[in-house]
Amino acid sequence: MFKSPASPSLQALMSAAALSLSLACAPAAAVDVVGVKLDDTAKVGGKELKLNGAGVRVRAVFKVYAIAMYLPKHETTVDGVMNSQGPRRVTLSMMRAVSGEELGQAFMAGINNNTDKDERKKYINQIAKLGEVFANNGDLKVGDLIHLDWVPGTGVVMTFNGKQVSDPIPEQAFYNAMLRIWLGDKPVDGALKPVLLGQG
Repeated sequence: MFKSPASPSLQALMSAAALSLSLACAPAAAVDVVGVKLDDTAKVGGKELKLNGAGVRVRAVFKVYAIAMYLPKHETTVDGVMNSQGPRRVTLSMMRAVSGEELGQAFMAGINNNTDKDERKKYINQIAKLGEVFANNGDLKVGDLIHLDWVPGTGVVMTFNGKQVSDPIPEQAFYNAMLRIWLGDKPVDGALKPVLLGQG
């Protein structure tokens, strides 16, 4: 039977369908941080956040984790980050196997090093809860993903590999205390502060 040249072939239709499917399933755009792919946007509390900066936590000569900070709009100062309105996210992608207890202790030390006595007293329960969450969730492996979110009206929400691992921890000021682990006057890694602020 004669087939009009205007009629698409079955093969062409299948190719077009395959292309459409591949585009629909394409992953979100990502940035490469020394081989670790991190999304350049994040959705938290129903809002889309933009990558503010990213880097790698190095201890001695070892790369411990890649870290990214997401905000509603770009901020280049610590005050700008701390006063940012709306949801926020910090993502850690593990580059080295560590125990949850060890990472939890590092977080607590980072908070304690960047808060004064009154703040530490005020947040003693939240700091203890943070340590428990890490300790109770066992060892972390290379490639494990941790999200530390601030969700207005809910609190600090922590997820490990997509699973929420604790009840929300209240108070935005405590989330800011967590951010000072990397952005405070005594950051855990001095090289991270400028890159998270998009200055590096």
